Amino acid sequence: MKNKNNINSKYSKFGYIFCIPFVVVFLIFSLYPIFYTAAVGFTDLKGLGNTTMHFLKDDPFANFKNVLSNGTFRVSFTNTIKIWVCNFIPQILIALLITSWFTDKRSKIQGEGFFKVIFYMPNIITAATVAILFAAFFGYPMGPMNDLAVKFGFVDQPYEFMRSKSIAQGVVVFIQTWMWYGYTSINIIAGVNGISPEIFESAEVDGANRTQTFFKITLPNIKTVMLFILVTSLIGGLNMFDIPALLVNNSGPDNATKTTSVFIYDQAFSGSYLYNRAGAASMMMFVLIVILSAILFYLLRDKDEAQLRKLVKKQEKMRLAEAKAEALLNGKGV
Repeated sequence: MKNKNNINSKYSKFGYIFCIPFVVVFLIFSLYPIFYTAAVGFTDLKGLGNTTMHFLKDDPFANFKNVLSNGTFRVSFTNTIKIWVCNFIPQILIALLITSWFTDKRSKIQGEGFFKVIFYMPNIITAATVAILFAAFFGYPMGPMNDLAVKFGFVDQPYEFMRSKSIAQGVVVFIQTWMWYGYTSINIIAGVNGISPEIFESAEVDGANRTQTFFKITLPNIKTVMLFILVTSLIGGLNMFDIPALLVNNSGPDNATKTTSVFIYDQAFSGSYLYNRAGAASMMMFVLIVILSAILFYLLRDKDEAQLRKLVKKQEKMRLAEAKAEALLNGKGV
């Protein structure tokens, strides 16, 4: 037994050694920037080439107040929420529809692997490439969309599509949905395939139809996968940058496609160099993401598992209390 423990301890150190590169990279490129950005939000750091900063003593939260009172930030935050909600709802609905088709053994879809590849293909392309592609597609005065519109008589002369606030936002929503519905579908399908086939066979024997099977068996058993998709989509949606920044110059009409990430970039690097306000806005979004993620974890938690944990803890406390009482009695008896 001693030799076995020695062997296990000998090989276990390699696990820690393999973790060292990740830990080092994480500390340097993730954790340190987060703390540095948080600190910058409480300073007066601004201006190109200015490396000195002083913490605000009179009003430490002055930068946060300035960001919240900034009309452009409020517009960009509203755009971010609107674009995320409008692309996530159709994205998840399409993904669930595809999942119901591909995981139902009674459908027997031919070429399932081919369709999965096609659905996932847009996610392989970088967001910047897609944004530039769609900008050229809706180009003015020359572009495929304008050529088709003029040819089929929808418009008499080329139309500047991206000067319309609703069209600009609609294109961003479409791109986000098109790029990510395949990724969402693959994750949900993987979650459904992890469910025991015996459950579906029992439901089929009991006479459950496809709709009942999907809503009563499939969805409740992929709650963890849905939580993962919601949280990752929330983080990605609130940090949306590439497509809104590159699709339309200067964020379109009335800042139609300006998101909070674009606002932060503009504050820090586009002439203003207000690093303090950019840091404050970044930390506000960070805190918001943490709070919303915590709410999602709470709402989608496994209630039965939580009750079981409480019961186990209660039983452990009772055992400890009984053990203490028995120890006291034995002491008195001695």
